[in-house]
Amino acid sequence: MLPESFLNELKYRCDVEQIIGSYVQLRRRGRNLTGLCPFHSEKTPSFTVYPENQSFYCFGCGAGGDIVTFIRRIENLDYMEAIRFLADRVGMQVPENDLDDGAHRLRMRILEINRESARFFHKALMSEAGREARAYLIGRGLGKPIIVRFGIGYAPPGWQNLTDHLTRLGYTPDELVAAGVANRGRSGGCYDVFRNRVIFPIIDLRGGVIGFGGRRLNDADNPKYVNTGENPVYKKGRNLYALNFAKNTKRQELLLAEGYMDVVAIHQGGFDNAIAGLGTALTSDQARLISGYTQSVVLCYDSDEAGQKATRKAVRLFDEVGVRTRILTITGAKDPDEFIKKFGSDRFQLLIQGSSSAAEFEIAKLRSQHDLETAEGRVAFLQGFVRLMAATPSPIEREVYISKICRELQIDKQAVSVQLEAALKKRQRNDQQRQDRELGTFAAQSPSARTDFEKQRHPREVLAEEGLIAYLLRSPDKAGWLASQVEPRQLVSPVDRDIYAALLQRLLAGQDADMMVLSAQLDEERMRKLSEILSRQDSVAVGDDAARDYIRVLTAAEKAKTIEEAGKLQDEEWKRYIASLNAGKK
Repeated sequence: MLPESFLNELKYRCDVEQIIGSYVQLRRRGRNLTGLCPFHSEKTPSFTVYPENQSFYCFGCGAGGDIVTFIRRIENLDYMEAIRFLADRVGMQVPENDLDDGAHRLRMRILEINRESARFFHKALMSEAGREARAYLIGRGLGKPIIVRFGIGYAPPGWQNLTDHLTRLGYTPDELVAAGVANRGRSGGCYDVFRNRVIFPIIDLRGGVIGFGGRRLNDADNPKYVNTGENPVYKKGRNLYALNFAKNTKRQELLLAEGYMDVVAIHQGGFDNAIAGLGTALTSDQARLISGYTQSVVLCYDSDEAGQKATRKAVRLFDEVGVRTRILTITGAKDPDEFIKKFGSDRFQLLIQGSSSAAEFEIAKLRSQHDLETAEGRVAFLQGFVRLMAATPSPIEREVYISKICRELQIDKQAVSVQLEAALKKRQRNDQQRQDRELGTFAAQSPSARTDFEKQRHPREVLAEEGLIAYLLRSPDKAGWLASQVEPRQLVSPVDRDIYAALLQRLLAGQDADMMVLSAQLDEERMRKLSEILSRQDSVAVGDDAARDYIRVLTAAEKAKTIEEAGKLQDEEWKRYIASLNAGKK
């Protein structure tokens, strides 16, 4: 266990508003703050942060807990890793202890392996062996400063160059495989994952090398890119290439490109706000991460079918987290890299300034698909246009585009508005059904479903025990009295029972019942439930009279249970039970 003095100091240094606010755009509402939940998709904020008790709770999906719980979920860390993450953020040193787990040690070893691998690759690029790779990069218009800035490297041909180098440094084959820089051969030995490839290190927001992307040089039979597989430090759907640089940009928007080379080329052109996904389409986690750094994104995807599909998905995901999108239409080149080389940075800046909104982009595409000179083409265009407007969240934006299109096509605006109203109602129903399904799936998979089951079986008892927990939190000085009235075993919900026992243990020992300290004793589900109870504190009666009522409910439930169990006893046992009751009356 960590010293409580350390946890208390960490609590005081960690500002819950600032830390959670770096992941979620928060707005103050009275004493608390609200925002869009980072753990499920929603358009109406149901995620609430409570600065007074350093907790959070989502009224949509039920996620909740303290700042440690939040970091564990958002960064996919275990308890000790989350503590280290927070301590590092506020400049504290975590006391070492003998109970440190192997998962953390492995994570640290993987980060060390990645750092040494990045050095190996970069040194190889700058050596004689890297001549062909350097020629490729120079041919793509990259200079030495940008190559050094991004730490670009080269994996030489051969099966064990990196493996042998890292083994000599003391890393084990199992650690190399866990880090994703080596694979196991059929004979049990290891061989390099990256061979004869230009290497792009992937760096997280803390400056750690978490993975690599390798582009082939000349072997067309192999995949164009090989990327690090997911492991304890690398989750491709939750990180972004070059965000470690772009987060410091002074520009108003971020440029989201498709791949490593596009990003490096855009930065080479003088735009330090370019980022990219990591070999997959944009995810909701990545969209939420981006929303913490900007409210405007320019999509710089390719114009082919795959790029158009990725653009539409990205627009939807950014819309869900409140980020405005514009779409770059590249003419005369296939991608930003080629455009900058052909036309220069000034023209690329004009291209960005002239980028269209998502609605304009889709309208232009609809126009290209239909012959507006024919009645049939105009009808098909307008049907698609109405569906597009129904998916546009801003009423003002809808009004502007409807007026514009109706003028251009000389169509009665009222007729289009009637169709739009019907489409909006249908979309709202579909969105609600989708959200209900998502929340239903979440609830079914969550351990909190067990608590809900107990609440359905014993609603009065569960409400009473939750009331007693709220009472303890509000009146910690009454812990001794309450412990004499209700024992933890009397609570029907296992989750509530553990919370109640932990609170009594600390309070009876004269210790604070602080969320950060409790998170060391309680698992994520119990912290979630505690946060839920805290979120309802203002609406639950927690005075002495209410506490006595709660005690009566639990006492009556225990007696009823005892009588029910007694009814199942054999005759002789029943007689002994009656006798014990009579003896108790005397």
